[in-house]
Amino acid sequence: MNFGSKPYVMTRRVFVGGLGLAAAGLYFGLCHVDDSDESPFNDYNALGSDLKGLSPNIFIHIAPVSGLVSVVCHRSEMGQGIRSSLPVLLADELGADMENLKVIQGEGNKAYGDQNTDGSSSVRGVYQKMRKVAATARVMLVQAAAESLGVEASALTTENGYVIHAETNKRIHFGEIAEAAAQLDIPQDEQVQLRPESELKRIGTRLPLIDGPDYVSGKAVYAADVERPNMLVAVIDRPAVLGGRPASYNRTAAMKVPGVRQIIELPQPTEPYGFQPFGGVAVLADNTWSAMKGREALQTEWDNPEAHKTYDSAEYRKGLEQAAAKPGEVRRNKGDVESALSSAKTIVEGDYYVPHLPHLTMEPPAALASYDRKGGGSCEIWACTQNPQTTKSTVAGILGLPEDRVLVNVTLLGGGFGRKSKADFSAEAAFLSKAADRPVRVQWTRADDIRNDYLNSVNAQKLTAGIDENNKVTAWRHRTVFPPIATTFNPEAQTPSLGDLQQGVLDLALNIPHVRAEVNSAVQHTRIGWLRSVYNIFHSFAVNSFIDEIAYARKKGALENALELYGPAKNHSLEDLGITELRNYGASLKDQPVDGKRLLDALKRAVEKSSWDGNSRSKGVGFGLAAHRSFNSYAAVVAKVLPAASPDGFPIVDEVWITLDSGDVINPDRVHAQLEGSVINGMSH
Repeated sequence: MNFGSKPYVMTRRVFVGGLGLAAAGLYFGLCHVDDSDESPFNDYNALGSDLKGLSPNIFIHIAPVSGLVSVVCHRSEMGQGIRSSLPVLLADELGADMENLKVIQGEGNKAYGDQNTDGSSSVRGVYQKMRKVAATARVMLVQAAAESLGVEASALTTENGYVIHAETNKRIHFGEIAEAAAQLDIPQDEQVQLRPESELKRIGTRLPLIDGPDYVSGKAVYAADVERPNMLVAVIDRPAVLGGRPASYNRTAAMKVPGVRQIIELPQPTEPYGFQPFGGVAVLADNTWSAMKGREALQTEWDNPEAHKTYDSAEYRKGLEQAAAKPGEVRRNKGDVESALSSAKTIVEGDYYVPHLPHLTMEPPAALASYDRKGGGSCEIWACTQNPQTTKSTVAGILGLPEDRVLVNVTLLGGGFGRKSKADFSAEAAFLSKAADRPVRVQWTRADDIRNDYLNSVNAQKLTAGIDENNKVTAWRHRTVFPPIATTFNPEAQTPSLGDLQQGVLDLALNIPHVRAEVNSAVQHTRIGWLRSVYNIFHSFAVNSFIDEIAYARKKGALENALELYGPAKNHSLEDLGITELRNYGASLKDQPVDGKRLLDALKRAVEKSSWDGNSRSKGVGFGLAAHRSFNSYAAVVAKVLPAASPDGFPIVDEVWITLDSGDVINPDRVHAQLEGSVINGMSH
């Protein structure tokens, strides 16, 4: 499938300027800005007034004559293929020709609605909305064609860029009627009918990755690739301890490094830290290498707060484990766990610990800011951001500007995993650009990325199960302790919330009569943030490991045991789960129930497709088995493990089979890529 001319990340300015006003035309609901001559965005306003063609909404435009369909991808592309998925959904619903379609990356703009590319929601959250966006344009094209042909609109359909009258085989190209369609009233939602699902021909097929050629050729534009005239590169010496401030540094030595131009101290953040810049001292230079060498020359000494400077992860682990061993606040309760445990023939217990985990995206954070003092001030940002609207508001706040004076351009992201939904690195660039009075690109190094990351929370868990005289599991008690992400915004929020516990604790479908979950509090000593699947990481690890411990105690095979304990195969009510509320990732239980059948089916299918051998240990081969509900999807994994074959003693993961039930899939190829990447991601951690 040919997606037309070479795709790449472009701003609206480049897009419209390159096509010419008459040829393509575009007006996607631009940000309101100052109309004075001093405004750096006047070219945007001027372009918006003269453009031709059909733009029934801010996501889609159809050009006259050429019929070029331009669609906005308002979510960030970080390798998951959203730029190769949402536009195809729009094209299928519209009936567009994929060889005459161009994808435009949306900048930060509230008019697009939610742009946060986080929480595994980019497809699920906007699937029907995006279909309605395209269907609106289709209805208008069909109506214009019906008037031109003198037939009923119901007799027409669209396909490959044409409106077609099946009875006479007459067809009108989109470009011929784009301007006529633009003269019609935009229909209300209730007047717009979606196509039958059967007519969405490309959805669910293996689709090309439109940015793929640029990835492999080096032409893809990431934040670190963006340059502006008179630009400096900044590398920042940040404190290793939360809340640390520079006590002294050698400005003179740093300025002697060739290429270093300025040394600027960043504002000291105060609690709650949120997504503020971390503070520290920035070295601004002609290039990244000079900035890094200048930072080395600073030899900064730090004044670190008492609350965090003695933080020792080994000692902290002991405290977490002690807390997990004690009764805590009850968050889930079904039946009478304590009575069932006291009467059990066998007690099984498991203790689990997962340390802080960094994101380790292939591309460390980077952002370029260009502050302009004219007209009261404005700023343009180029960033590898997952959340351009948060970037926009954060930058506006640090510069003291209205949000409509900040433009955020979204580049490609070399991975995100939740790290780049934070705006701290963009805010650093904005502050330094204003202070230096020239464009500044802030470049994080890999060491910066690990040392000053928003780490996934550290966690300790204790699980206890009771087995009766009939070898049945009658009781399950789950205690989990970790400083929640909320401590980033409120240091006193030290107990996991219901929203935190929806991830593998409250929504865990168990075929066990007595179930309870408890939590205790934990103090945070680092910045904590979202990491790919977040708390599901350690909850799934503990739950699946513990289910294997139960299998061993019951002398049952791992598969037989798991199939018995997960489930039953039905939609679980709140009462079934022993809870009164489930945040459910923002979805209703009606639309996204806790479905025991989907979990069991995923588990069965993973085993069916694998070379699973429950009696393999005698052959020197092991098989791992796990299943989990995460972000309203259901996953199961089988891993074949060979004995250690290296001096370090680590076993070899030889093969992995994954089943994922995530509902409707636009682009299976991108889902396959994410699953393959998740294995490497998980093993690396």
